[in-house]
Amino acid sequence: MKTIKLNPSRLWQLFVGHKVLSFIILILLISSAGYFYNSSKKSTSTYQTSKAELGSLISSISSTGTITSGDTTYVTTGASGTVSRVFVKNGDTVKKDQKIAEIDLDESGQGTQTTAWNNYLVAKANVSNAVTDRDRLDIKMWQDRQEILDTEEEYNNMKAGAWNPKTNAEYTYNEKAIVEKNYAVAKNNFNTDQEKYLNANSNISLAQAKSLSAYRSYQKVSSTVYAPESGVINNLVLAPGVVLGNSSAASSITVSTGTDSTSNSSSVASQKIAAIKNPIGKYQATVNLTEVDVTKVKSDQKVALTLDAFPDNNLTGTVLAVNTSGSVNSGVTSYTATILLDKTDLDIYTNMAVSANIVTSSVSDKIIIPSSAITTQNGQSTVQILKNGSPTTVQVTIALTNDVDAAIETGITEGDLVITSTSSKSSTKKSSSQSTSVFGNTRGGFGMPL
Repeated sequence: MKTIKLNPSRLWQLFVGHKVLSFIILILLISSAGYFYNSSKKSTSTYQTSKAELGSLISSISSTGTITSGDTTYVTTGASGTVSRVFVKNGDTVKKDQKIAEIDLDESGQGTQTTAWNNYLVAKANVSNAVTDRDRLDIKMWQDRQEILDTEEEYNNMKAGAWNPKTNAEYTYNEKAIVEKNYAVAKNNFNTDQEKYLNANSNISLAQAKSLSAYRSYQKVSSTVYAPESGVINNLVLAPGVVLGNSSAASSITVSTGTDSTSNSSSVASQKIAAIKNPIGKYQATVNLTEVDVTKVKSDQKVALTLDAFPDNNLTGTVLAVNTSGSVNSGVTSYTATILLDKTDLDIYTNMAVSANIVTSSVSDKIIIPSSAITTQNGQSTVQILKNGSPTTVQVTIALTNDVDAAIETGITEGDLVITSTSSKSSTKKSSSQSTSVFGNTRGGFGMPL
């Protein structure tokens, strides 16, 4: 067979002269190139892992609030007049009911003190009356008991068929009814007086509380200023010659000079004249909880706290109580929890802002992994771990989880590499062989067999 050699220029003329054929050949060239390119690509995966470790995990709720009470009790007075003597100075340790100062009362102050003292005497007398009432009820109850015994004897004799001892004849219908009613009334009287007697102690306690309150009110308006608690005195602003009772210097605290809030009662403005710090006192904080969080907070749960005033100090405390009544503001319901802070040397004041993390649950000696590594579907939780460079899916049981980590009960052992994320990339492999065109080897010119 005879072979014809074509030079490149002749080949170009063939392409130009046969456009359809040229287009088909071009498509074949592109397809061949794409095939060889794709066959040389290789997909690889990169895994981000975290080592499963044995440890502890806590779940907590974050909340904010304020310090609502501290270790400081304020000394207040509603007396009006001029300070004559001061018995203590700042830094002194005082005991409860110790004298702090004497005041020469003005006319208004004397009237207020007299009213308060009279109210105290009335309240004190009510305590004695309550004790006497209890003793009378005790005697009445014994009398009722004897009445029961007497009527019960006649009632039993009548039921046994005995004659009426008063008439020496059989009981008539009316006499039987009277005997039965007398027995029932005697028992009812005893039960009623017994209940009154049992309540008598409560009445005495209430009277004593009112008496103490009346005495405290008297102390707050008397010519003598007393220490309301034991502790170290500070912020004392009294000195001989200082005039008290200026309404512009008075606070909104009021002191009742009556026995109760509705009768024989009046109020006077009271002002703070000192503070007493209890060296063994503790602070309380009140924080707000959402509807979702309040169901998880219980008494005695541990709390970690920080204050804006002391950002570098970590404090601890315990949940005292949760107010489940709640309040609604702008359609949003919130609840409050009271937290007792552990002892601290910081000078904390009421109304300081506080942030709290309440520990709702915790576990220890569990396998800890990132929460992001867990996939849950149809109530089943799984995790991928890396073994010999390949991912393996395992089923796990979760003991506890929070926003960051999870404690695993079963499924993973300490030291396993848990896959937290996967990324893929493609690479092109260079081939040492050369692609052959539909025209054969093109190096040095085009050749075509005929």
